[in-house]
Amino acid sequence: MKLMLLAAGLVVAGCLKNGAPEFVQDPVIRAQLKSFAAEKERQGRALASADGQELPSQIQKLFSAIENANWAEATNDYAEGRERLGRDSAPYGSWWQPVLEAYGAAEQFTLNNGKYASAYGNGIILSIPPGSIYFGGTDPGRFIVTAMEKSQIDGNPFFGLTQNALSDAYYLDYLRSMYGNIIYIPTEADSRKCFDDYYRDYQDRRTKNELLPGEDATNGPDGKWRIISYMSLIQVKERVAKVVFDRNTNREFYVEESFPFEWMYPYLEPHGLIFKMIHQPFTTLPRETVQRDHDYWIKTVSPMIGDWLKDDTSPREIGTFAEKVYLHHDFGGFRGDPAFVENVYSQRMFSKERSSIADLYAWRAKHDNDPVDKQRMDTAADFAFRQSLALCPYSPEVVFQYVAFLMHKKRYSEALVVAETAQKFRSEPAADKIDQLVSNLKRFQAKDPAIHH
Repeated sequence: MKLMLLAAGLVVAGCLKNGAPEFVQDPVIRAQLKSFAAEKERQGRALASADGQELPSQIQKLFSAIENANWAEATNDYAEGRERLGRDSAPYGSWWQPVLEAYGAAEQFTLNNGKYASAYGNGIILSIPPGSIYFGGTDPGRFIVTAMEKSQIDGNPFFGLTQNALSDAYYLDYLRSMYGNIIYIPTEADSRKCFDDYYRDYQDRRTKNELLPGEDATNGPDGKWRIISYMSLIQVKERVAKVVFDRNTNREFYVEESFPFEWMYPYLEPHGLIFKMIHQPFTTLPRETVQRDHDYWIKTVSPMIGDWLKDDTSPREIGTFAEKVYLHHDFGGFRGDPAFVENVYSQRMFSKERSSIADLYAWRAKHDNDPVDKQRMDTAADFAFRQSLALCPYSPEVVFQYVAFLMHKKRYSEALVVAETAQKFRSEPAADKIDQLVSNLKRFQAKDPAIHH
């Protein structure tokens, strides 16, 4: 988990090959975004009015720009609106969430290849039964899905929450305004208890010198505890998510993971692009579940990069493919889709989902008691990591996760191959971290003459 969170902090948006993006061109997607932005504008106005406010003029212009498919104006309005709110110290009330969702959806469809953004959204939406609760995590997992639902506001076909904002009181207000009469949404008292429970746990672990790297909270001059680190906020969000899970036992749950909530792992199983979360923990993942996941991802990956990646394909072979196709754009003999290779956002989007599943398998391999089950999970994790690497060979999150997995298995030379492949892409600002990883791996191997390169 620690390496995954470190890597997640390094994942940054890349640049499109042809420079600044234009608003999504597909007329069906444009119509969907126009309708979605209009719905979000109405919702934002209603929430602001309930708080005795009006939407700032710059935010009103933002909605108009999205509805009129003017991406340059939308980005300017969004930046200026956020700057104005910060300068005036105006509160970001619950009305901010519709603004964020409208802009986030337009951004995701503009930056991603429209074909793959739609496939991603439909792949998730069509896999979730009506009436379920869905935890979105990443920006695509929240914004693309939210925009493509029949009505996110009405919870049709399911109730969408984002794990990233669960520590935000305004976000919980927003959820209660939509879903509070249908499903259980944590109250202010629930939220305070989650913070208080974390503070007590933090103090206890601090005295034992058991804090996680980067975890930090402080007792301010007014005597109130303040969380001042991202790692600490994650643990509060974990607790709020657990309240949602525990209080909605009559609902099915599905998870698109941004960063891992470790309490979830015993309850998760791969479910297409995402996870299904059951209410009773698995002792071990059934063979048919793992095989279904294996087959699903072969079918998903093959149209994107070709069907060359097999169960026994090595990291070095993946590195050779990555350098030829992704780095040099040499499509000789390539049986995948050049449009996928040309769009870094689509690559990261699908690679992220596959690496999350790989991480679940790796966790299972460490915690399952039966040696046969451990080996099954190791094998499944390795294959999933290799697929995620082939989908985005320079993703810091994937590279750090897979390197950690390989090092744990004492496959040191393969770990170095993975890191050196990513190093060739020079994806800033993660390049320095990848350089450091390569140097550390080389020093580690140099210290032990028993390790063969």
